[in-house]
Amino acid sequence: MYDKNKYQHEKKENLTNRQGHPVTDNQNTRTVGNRGPTTLENYDFLEKISHFDREKIPERIVHARGAGAHGYFESYGMVGKEPASTYTRAKVFQEKGKQTPVFVRFSTVNHGKHSPETLRDPRGFAVKFYTEDGIWDLVGNNLKIFFIRDPIKFPDFVHAFQPDPATNIQDGERIFDFISQSPEAMHMITFLFSPWGIPAGYRHMQGSGVNTYKWVNEDGESVLVKYHWEPKQGIKNLTQDEADHIQGKNFNHATQDLFEAIDEGDYPEWELYVQIMSDEEHAELDFDPLDPTKLWYKDKFPWLPVGKMVLNKNPDNYFAEVEQAAFGTGVLVDGLDFSDDKLLQGRTFSYSDTQRYRVGTNYLQLPINKPDKETVTNQQKGQMDYRTDYAGPRNPHINYEPSFIEGLKEQHNPGTEHEPYVSGRLKRESIKRTNNFGQAGETYRRLSDWERNDLINNLVNTLKTCHTGIQEQMISLFHECDEEYGKRVAEGLKMADENGSSGPIATDGSEEAVMEAEKTGHVSDPY
Repeated sequence: MYDKNKYQHEKKENLTNRQGHPVTDNQNTRTVGNRGPTTLENYDFLEKISHFDREKIPERIVHARGAGAHGYFESYGMVGKEPASTYTRAKVFQEKGKQTPVFVRFSTVNHGKHSPETLRDPRGFAVKFYTEDGIWDLVGNNLKIFFIRDPIKFPDFVHAFQPDPATNIQDGERIFDFISQSPEAMHMITFLFSPWGIPAGYRHMQGSGVNTYKWVNEDGESVLVKYHWEPKQGIKNLTQDEADHIQGKNFNHATQDLFEAIDEGDYPEWELYVQIMSDEEHAELDFDPLDPTKLWYKDKFPWLPVGKMVLNKNPDNYFAEVEQAAFGTGVLVDGLDFSDDKLLQGRTFSYSDTQRYRVGTNYLQLPINKPDKETVTNQQKGQMDYRTDYAGPRNPHINYEPSFIEGLKEQHNPGTEHEPYVSGRLKRESIKRTNNFGQAGETYRRLSDWERNDLINNLVNTLKTCHTGIQEQMISLFHECDEEYGKRVAEGLKMADENGSSGPIATDGSEEAVMEAEKTGHVSDPY
């Protein structure tokens, strides 16, 4: 009788192929003689090379460069001084001391998988909670706002910030060509070109859900909510000169710092805060609370602590865990809900659709993505469906619902359904309270002197090679934010050396670097 366990006890160091056959020669293909042509039936070689040809999956279009770690989230059971149940019935927040496993992926946004971690770029901060009710993904960035408020602009925004399709070089003129026609981006640009645009490392950066979500309690009552992760290690950012110096020595510094800290037992921690607002339009505010280009200021909407996160385990395999980790803003558990934030609505379709293309139809069967609880679904087939529990607690003949004969059944709703009232004409129209410049100016004034100096220098270095029409439009927009802001950029451009070429945004001397490589390169004889 066949015993499938018999072979599990063989020495694990014995090399096999993917079929489990022993590999007895991993150095030589089978050939006619020791130097003759290879033969077609070289199974070990063909399997090995064909798998190698396919071992990369499509790179993420954004957030390609990433690092990750495992850990846990510990709930305080409270939202500030109120029980969590006051605002949400989500089980992850209810009990003091309750620990929920998490996996976190940090990333840069606009460049490739092996780009330097010192580039001026937003940083992704995505957290996967393995809750008792299934997966909850909190997908955000280090900066608390975004460039645009309508998802139809997202592909254009990304195209403008990513490398030129002809030269494959990031070009500040293309970026500011887009920004000069998109005034809602002025707030984010003010953060991005300040030192906040280059975090010193992943352990020392904030995280934010960026979009506005909802919490729903047992009675179906809702509130608007924003999420904020604050590093207990403190916040550290870099000037452009400091980042340039670090990049010359190590372009993996943030990944190395995170990995080594966890490896040495110096586990990074973040505290999770929420801001809460009643689920209304809030006409008293000079901005729309669903606008992702805006902050909710703390003095009016205080940060309320709800728990902490500790990262205490590095991935065992980067590809299986960090690269194949798949997040989606639509992955919410009971007690959490969507707001009408337009950007959130667009992201909710796009993120999961991207994962089905990039990783595959059955990406949720991968260990890093599947929930800790058992899943029972009528969804089936597709590429790489590798389940072995097709029957399980269900009738294997019934893959539809409803059914009279032992099919899967709907579950009881654990609380009152949240049913927001919606009415109005279908329109293509911007929100009314855009206020594109107010908070951008306030952010500029709140920056410390060294941060403002770095901001102006970085903007000037990027704008100085741009078309004069783009420069003039950007100066006008900076003046709208703050008179001093616009004046300093204008004066900086007057004194700037217009010579140069496109390079990483905010850097200076990219043309000099090209010439220096040509001049200082050492001549070698051919071999």
